[in-house]
Amino acid sequence: MTRWLAWMAGWFVSVTFAASLELSPAEMEGRQLARQLQELRPMENSSLSGILRIFPGRNQRVEIPVEFRTILTETNWQVLYIARGPAPDHAATIRIVRNENQPNQYQVSPSGSGEGETNATKVLTGDQAMIPFAGSDFWLADLGLEFFSWPQQKLLKKELRSGQACSVLESTNPNPGEGSYARVVSWIDLDTGGIVHAEAYDTKGSRLKRFEPKALKKVNGQWQLQEMVIRNLRTGSRTSIQFDLQSK
Repeated sequence: MTRWLAWMAGWFVSVTFAASLELSPAEMEGRQLARQLQELRPMENSSLSGILRIFPGRNQRVEIPVEFRTILTETNWQVLYIARGPAPDHAATIRIVRNENQPNQYQVSPSGSGEGETNATKVLTGDQAMIPFAGSDFWLADLGLEFFSWPQQKLLKKELRSGQACSVLESTNPNPGEGSYARVVSWIDLDTGGIVHAEAYDTKGSRLKRFEPKALKKVNGQWQLQEMVIRNLRTGSRTSIQFDLQSK
């Protein structure tokens, strides 16, 4: 039995080592960066209010009050996005559960009550989360930064973007579904780990969405994201989330 266990341990180490040898330096660096970004954990619970603004077409705008909560537990940390729009399509509660070394879990409720799981709650993972949040251009997978969990990561280069030194990370979806992201390229700030810019591509290689933080504000000596915008380049629509940082 002892010999068998030793053989199995040796086999596992050799397979793992062989697999790492198959990765290029850029792929190994990409995986390491994506893992670091996934492991970033908030220091404390927080709560923010804000406005979700959807611009579906020319001279059209929908404004939806939203609430954002970060909840730390002993075993994981969770993020809630609660939209309380008047129309059914604009009301939703999304709870993103992050467990170490496990896929993100998206608990979706059609109401904006912010309550826990109900009979109407759906639990989604992976590409299932590539659906709109409250009728906006933000997909659940965007809010959960799902692309950092894909197994194929590659550090393309380092360059300046918007005056900031960035690592350019390419995340590739190994099995993209119809209409989902096949590849995401992110510009990651070297100092903070924040996303300066990101572009998502479909299965045909066409650019599908563009993400940009639009405004920062200094709160208690730290720069905080005040507004982020995502544009759907296929439909021409865009959505912004603007946070009231005073509500923290």
